[in-house]
Amino acid sequence: MKFSEWKVVKLEDVCYFGNDKIETKMISLEDYISTENMLPNKGGISIASSLPSTKAVRKYEKNDVLISNIRPYFKKIWFARKIGGASNDVLVLKGRNKKILDNKFMYYYLSQDGFFSYVTATAKGTKMPRGDKTAIMNYKINLPTIQEQENIVRILTSLDEKIEINNQINKKLEEMAQTIFKHWFVDFEFPNENDEPYKSSGGEMVESELGMIPKGWNIGVLDELIEISSGKRPSIKAQVINEELSIPLVGASSIMGYTNEFNYNEPVLVIGRVGTHGIVQRFNTKIWASDNTLVIKSKYYEYVNQILNIIDYKALNRGSTQPLITQSDIKNYKIIIPDRDYLLKYEELVGSLFLKYEKNYVENENLKTIRDTLLPKLMSGEIRVPVEEEK
Repeated sequence: MKFSEWKVVKLEDVCYFGNDKIETKMISLEDYISTENMLPNKGGISIASSLPSTKAVRKYEKNDVLISNIRPYFKKIWFARKIGGASNDVLVLKGRNKKILDNKFMYYYLSQDGFFSYVTATAKGTKMPRGDKTAIMNYKINLPTIQEQENIVRILTSLDEKIEINNQINKKLEEMAQTIFKHWFVDFEFPNENDEPYKSSGGEMVESELGMIPKGWNIGVLDELIEISSGKRPSIKAQVINEELSIPLVGASSIMGYTNEFNYNEPVLVIGRVGTHGIVQRFNTKIWASDNTLVIKSKYYEYVNQILNIIDYKALNRGSTQPLITQSDIKNYKIIIPDRDYLLKYEELVGSLFLKYEKNYVENENLKTIRDTLLPKLMSGEIRVPVEEEK
């Protein structure tokens, strides 16, 4: 076994910006990457809300590295697993030579805080800073041999693959909760006293302002099941977590930074008040909910979660220049209020699914900590990965 020497290179020596185009009609919402649907801190991507109106967009291919070029301090980077299209605010990095650079190694190297701090420091503009492409290409990286790169990638990828498996399991658990909700509270096929589906086995239905509902159920407003409050602006915040600022600062659609206090430490559901609407975030740990959020607590947490996920927020929007939803809009939203026994049964059944969800979530947070602790040590050479000596 032997350790190989590393060499310092500029980014432009080993990669370049891709500028090929792909017709917009050739991609789907799942294939379109913009700065809005890229998640920070190696969080991957979410499905785009819409496609651009332009005829063509920037093309990316499998194994390309995509970086959001707006507000680089949010650290949005993604490793492509397919072909698709990206907005002009997303940079597409391509390796020049597979024998010199492993693209996944480049992804991990550039995902470090040091790179994003550099891009932020050299960015142009103040209100909405953009990375300077020339400065980015001048960024220096320590490059081991391709064999050592591949071994480093293998270690980090094994952790990311376990995280992804847990994410997929949690996605299935969410789908199961949604399916049970629809079966019980939309199709009204909840199990009756004989453990038969209520509606199809002849259960009595009655007229209501929201359509036919089971006899004994009522129409009410969400306020009957929830407590709602507005988030507040923190006294101090940072984009990057550190020892002093480690409490997640929750925005309308995601964690937007970190602070040193919490205003909630219990099961809550957080939705957007100003700006982004339609994303429901679950928390059961210390958070600071920002002033552009609404925070909801309920004895019927799982049922309310499903209701919040099907609300037409566009219909509730009362903002002209910026989307806005008030506490009253949510409180007065009309809903079917089932028999309380079935609400409690749903909480118990779906709550057990989300206990597994929480376990996977906690495991993923630990895996991310391990990965992010190893990452700078592997990339700096502080921890060396042995390479088989050529014969």
